[in-house]
Amino acid sequence: MDSQTVFVVLWILLSSTSTGIRLDGNGYVDIVIAISSKVPQDDKLIDKIKDMVTEGSFFLYDALDEKVYFREATILVPPEWNGTDYSKARTESFEKAKIRIDNANPYYGVEPYTNLYGECGEEGEYIHFTPEYLLNDDLIELFGSRGKVFLHEWAHMRWGVYDEYNEKQPFYHSYGLIEATRCSINLEGQFYEVTDEGSLQRCRIDSQTLLPTKECLFFPARNQITNSSMMFLPSLDPVTAFCRENEHNYEAPNLQNKKCGKATWTVIFEDSVDKDALCSLKPLESPPPPPSFKVVQQKQRVICLILDVSGSMRGSRILLQQQAVTHFLRNIIEDQASVGIVTFSTSATTLSPLTTIDSDTTRENLIKLLPKVAGGLRNMCLGLREGLQVLQEDNGDALGDQLIFLTGGVATDEIKECTPSIIQSGAIISTLALGIYTDPALIDIAIQTGGHFIIANDELTSNQLMDAFAALTLSTGDYTKEPVQPGDWKYSIQTTTLQAFTITVTSQVARDDVPPIIVKTHMSQQVSDGTKPMIVFAEVSQNYRPVINAEVWATLESETGSVHTLQLLDNGAGVVQLNPPKPPVPEEPLEVENFTRTATGESFMVTLSGPPPNFPPNRITDLSAEIQEDTVHLSWTAPGEDLDQGTAKSYEIRWSFDLKMLQNYFSNSHAVNTADVSPKEAGSIEQLSFNLSFPIQNGTTLFFAVQSEDEQNMKSETSNIAQASKILPAPKPPGISNPAMNLTVLVISLCVVTVVICFILAVTTWAVRCRNLSAESKMALTV
Repeated sequence: MDSQTVFVVLWILLSSTSTGIRLDGNGYVDIVIAISSKVPQDDKLIDKIKDMVTEGSFFLYDALDEKVYFREATILVPPEWNGTDYSKARTESFEKAKIRIDNANPYYGVEPYTNLYGECGEEGEYIHFTPEYLLNDDLIELFGSRGKVFLHEWAHMRWGVYDEYNEKQPFYHSYGLIEATRCSINLEGQFYEVTDEGSLQRCRIDSQTLLPTKECLFFPARNQITNSSMMFLPSLDPVTAFCRENEHNYEAPNLQNKKCGKATWTVIFEDSVDKDALCSLKPLESPPPPPSFKVVQQKQRVICLILDVSGSMRGSRILLQQQAVTHFLRNIIEDQASVGIVTFSTSATTLSPLTTIDSDTTRENLIKLLPKVAGGLRNMCLGLREGLQVLQEDNGDALGDQLIFLTGGVATDEIKECTPSIIQSGAIISTLALGIYTDPALIDIAIQTGGHFIIANDELTSNQLMDAFAALTLSTGDYTKEPVQPGDWKYSIQTTTLQAFTITVTSQVARDDVPPIIVKTHMSQQVSDGTKPMIVFAEVSQNYRPVINAEVWATLESETGSVHTLQLLDNGAGVVQLNPPKPPVPEEPLEVENFTRTATGESFMVTLSGPPPNFPPNRITDLSAEIQEDTVHLSWTAPGEDLDQGTAKSYEIRWSFDLKMLQNYFSNSHAVNTADVSPKEAGSIEQLSFNLSFPIQNGTTLFFAVQSEDEQNMKSETSNIAQASKILPAPKPPGISNPAMNLTVLVISLCVVTVVICFILAVTTWAVRCRNLSAESKMALTV
């Protein structure tokens, strides 16, 4: 793996969550739908987005007992689009948007999917729709109502639930019968194969698995006694609800059972980010109004740099500030942006009014104005107010403009007195602090205005402040027009005197038609009290296509300078399995040359009131079971001593004839002797074969589960429940016949065959995906 290496640099960074989706009363607001700069202008696309969300709102209202709906949504169009009806974007950006409209992911084609790789109940990263999916109405026959598709994806992204189908294992044995992987358990249907002529015939049985062959399809009956589930087959007309506990199919080998082990409805109301609000809300007295929409566009950035020149900035700090701001002005800020510069200490001074970046000469003239000496008090309110006045020069307000506020310590004035008016200005404020001492008010300002709060090391040899400024870019979704993350460079410098200098390497893609390989990182949370683990995620991709088997390292550097280097492993622990894409798309592996990428990712703040906590082993989510003759074979990925780190002390394996018995009363179920089983290192594949104390009869279905224990005798959560059946070959396997099928079904006119084929496509080509951690090169490591 030496040829593919990624370094992820993390420091103390608190990202704002104020721009996220909110449930305000019964209505969801602050929904941002961003269109990538790679998408050509088509005004019909905006109308199609509005139609999809509006339709989805009514399905949402119906699915959650008339409690919630989509109230407000903002559509962000690319800067390149021409139009006079676009408002100025504020905190909206493509990178922050939870719903993206972009060109197709080569792995999925036009099919919508959600980038979801957290734990059950945790929010996903984003939903990806393609322009073709929204503009081509013929695809409605293939995927079903766009409103239902939107709600299905919304459930993935917002509530962290998973699919209730499994195209890799569409059928399974249950007590001697063959069942379709589905939810609800009450969903009725029949099994057929479709011949080349379009007629239907009885499914064949695979001699190895004794399950229907891959050509076999499950055809749900159109007239159903159930209206669920939205996570199984939303394209079916009767389906309008999510599976509840009393109808959930716990036996189905799908991701919802593996990752969550409970009904979708239960996850939404007990585990999701909206659980408290949803449980307390009362149903609306009347149907909700359609959502309101706002169409906005990112204009050229207007930025004011507010620089601290108080006494605390003397020495190396003023030099670090000068180097970082020089790098920002020379290499980071884009052409045609407007930049102003303000300094503050005992008083505040405007060094430069808003100036349009129109040439290298303009950049260098601004750099010449940067302060080189420091002294005086640190009156932050004066600096912030002066910066807002500079921003108001162009159009009278600071709405959507940006302040970058850099300081070297705690305020000497009462910053809390001016904080409310600063926040209400409408400006996006990022606050950067040099050193370990900073004013808590700066954190609040950044969070509430949609900016970043960054603490950087003030050692002269540190690059943290440079990296902080480099991270303050504005992405529009077209990475071919953005600086490429650096790779391997070798250089040597010779000097006869001691001096400080800056080396900057900026690269662009070699060809516009070859997207760059990029790495993105994020943390599972930005602020922690130690009660929940911090998980680092990294995603390596090229135009959404995953680069697998990359060697990824995370360097965690605190504001005090201590460094910890950890490897992020793509070992399949707790992975999300993807279903095969439909319609068919190329699946050739992505071949790349040797590369190295370095990315500055989001970081975190941890405040502990006592000693560091101990965590139990992580929950096993990929337990599988198989019965061959009278021998049971189990397989799973080893957890760690602490979550996915280290080696667990022991396993406890139990089984039962009754799934619910094992699920609800694990310790009372039958035990498997594991005295001779020594757990392997976290991430390793564990395999165990054993015989029970009795011969297993034909048609028997057994259920298995595992718990892990560490050296402190802390036990993991119970694993997913794996089931296995002993089925012996028979001339006519039970449970597969379709008594209602007769010859008249097979003799169909050409016209009806066309209708049947359309129905088959509509039913069988529905697929919505969660990202496979392995396939998407998303590595998770507990730190």
